[in-house]
Amino acid sequence: MAVALTGGALALGADREPAPAPVSAGAVDPGALGGGDLDASVTALQTHLRSQPKDAGGWATLALAYVEQARTKGDPSRYPRAEQALRRSLSLAPGGDQALAGRAALAAARHDFEDALAFADAALRRNPYSERALSSRIDALVELGRYTDAAGAAKTADARRPGVPVFTRYAYVHELRGDVTTARRVLRQALSAAGSPGDTAYVATQLGQLAWNQGDYAAALSFCARALAADDGYLPALEGRARARAASGDRAGAITDMETVVARSPLPGPLVELGELYEARGAAGDRARARRQYALVDAWIALARANGVNADLDTALAAADHGDKRAALRAARAEWARRHTVHTADALAWALHVNGRDTEALPYARRATATGYRSAAFRYHRGVIELATGHRAAGRASLASALELNPGFSPLGAARARAALEGAE
Repeated sequence: MAVALTGGALALGADREPAPAPVSAGAVDPGALGGGDLDASVTALQTHLRSQPKDAGGWATLALAYVEQARTKGDPSRYPRAEQALRRSLSLAPGGDQALAGRAALAAARHDFEDALAFADAALRRNPYSERALSSRIDALVELGRYTDAAGAAKTADARRPGVPVFTRYAYVHELRGDVTTARRVLRQALSAAGSPGDTAYVATQLGQLAWNQGDYAAALSFCARALAADDGYLPALEGRARARAASGDRAGAITDMETVVARSPLPGPLVELGELYEARGAAGDRARARRQYALVDAWIALARANGVNADLDTALAAADHGDKRAALRAARAEWARRHTVHTADALAWALHVNGRDTEALPYARRATATGYRSAAFRYHRGVIELATGHRAAGRASLASALELNPGFSPLGAARARAALEGAE
């Protein structure tokens, strides 16, 4: 579920609140964005606003649709349009909670989590029951590494607006603490409460990701199948199926799925995964294919920065293994200066390692695993760093733990973990 949250965008198909009373006849219901063709919904909103330009709620809804388009298409050029629409909404209705919640969602999508928190709080002062603002507040606190506060925010949101958006966030807060049992139980409750194909696809995919993290690939494939049965175009489910297929030994199926994902939404995570799948396959031309995926990551990061996105974490994660190692370290340090999370700790630890600074890396690698969050990649990174700093018993234990938890956690990393463990015996 981390990939969904570090992206910061709220999936409108899974995070909807009842539409406010329309400003005028024919105003578009924000809930309609969660189903059907998002592009058609955007076109309908634009048409409506040309005839009803003073519909503040319509402008806020259009802004959220642009944020969703950016997320689903991997196109950050939509964010300035969202910002413009939100400014228009607030000029028509200063302090409107729907627009303030939209500002929170946009700030989170741009990885500006301090602003996301501030806007969510402002929206909640106007409307304490805004589902979108309650959800954005949890997301911002999680991404700022304020996990205790996030847990409190999740309880508050559950008391005020129980439902799928809150359930999924409540589950993730527990997963970050290593409480997989509670996370799974809450997600299953959310799945039973899902009232639309979009909600079903969203929650089933989260359950699939949770299963994959624990190395239960059969369950991961089953949940992804359920998600795709509800919405056969839901890319996070297709990405999840690709990862589960790769971990299960079906590399050909994984590559086919991931190629479909990146063709429609070329985001850094899937691009790196596809590049590593090509490298792992090692067929004629695969090395060049992999390089093209990594180059596309660089292109996406440049586009994201040009449209107001803080892409330092994306840079650190991709460049450490597949790019400029010094750039990875600069980006990881910059991100750590902004927020202390398990993900930024791991990114900084690994960037320090690939730059030969293992002694400095070790405290960050330990911090990344300190909450109990069950990540095989984090354990692998910690194990390699422990071996490099002379902590051989601890390093072997971390590597063995990574492979026991999720033996297929990465197309390249899993094999490297096995080799490192064998070399340390």
